[in-house]
Amino acid sequence: MIAIGGGSPLDVGKAARLLVRRPGFDLAKFYDEPDWYGLAPLVAIPTTAGTGSEVGRSSVITLAGTRRKAVIFHPQLLAKLVLFDPELTRGLPPGLTAATGADALTHCIESYTCPVFHPMCDGIALEGIRLIVDALPRAYKNGNDLEARGKMLVAAAMGAVAFQKDLGVVHSMAHPLSTICGMHHGLANSLCLVAGMKFCAERKPGLYRRVGIACGLEVMKCSDAEADQRTIAFLAEFLAGLGLNTKLRDHSVKEEHLDALVAQAVEDPCHKTNAVPVNFEDFRKLYREVL
Repeated sequence: MIAIGGGSPLDVGKAARLLVRRPGFDLAKFYDEPDWYGLAPLVAIPTTAGTGSEVGRSSVITLAGTRRKAVIFHPQLLAKLVLFDPELTRGLPPGLTAATGADALTHCIESYTCPVFHPMCDGIALEGIRLIVDALPRAYKNGNDLEARGKMLVAAAMGAVAFQKDLGVVHSMAHPLSTICGMHHGLANSLCLVAGMKFCAERKPGLYRRVGIACGLEVMKCSDAEADQRTIAFLAEFLAGLGLNTKLRDHSVKEEHLDALVAQAVEDPCHKTNAVPVNFEDFRKLYREVL
């Protein structure tokens, strides 16, 4: 199986091998059949630099019956070969370049701050942040900058490797925005990232000091609160420079969506490994902040 494209086509390529082996199988019952060994090998060729799906062992599928994203996970879903060719991302429009890149950035930040102990993933996440801060603005401004495009492909894969630790509140907010409102996943992450970071920093000061260092900021001698503030302010400006400083309402998200968004966000597993606990009312306040 050869899968080429962004995160969705790559995930389809992973899951299609399951259906080739068991035609007509209901993917909602994936975990009822644990023996998925012997799947056809997968070659993954990403044409965006965001999800990192090409190096992941899972496939995210929106189930028609529930209108919710479901994750199927198995070691056999991992690609046998991944090809990174920045030429294939040259024609990606600036808006999608920014949104997919912000997805990779969110992966790195949330995986680093996830409290699960995994120093190797932490190092990969911090280096991914450094690469993205350098390369994403260049790829956004000049789609023909193949060095920047290549760095973003690598950084996106690094983000996906890092989030084997898991993710956090921003992804739990973003997933319902895609399933309920049809919003691009990277865009959803980018619009929720700053609010999610502020929420976490208020409850766990100093959380983002090393993120700030990875961004090139002088925050070593700052207080915990100031290090967080400088880091979050830098990233807010960074996203604004990519055109990612809009509100949810600018993308057809309405007040009447809030109840459904909050209900799905609470049930989303990502926030269970957030740096700090998140409850129902927290999600409602966070959505209102970015609405």
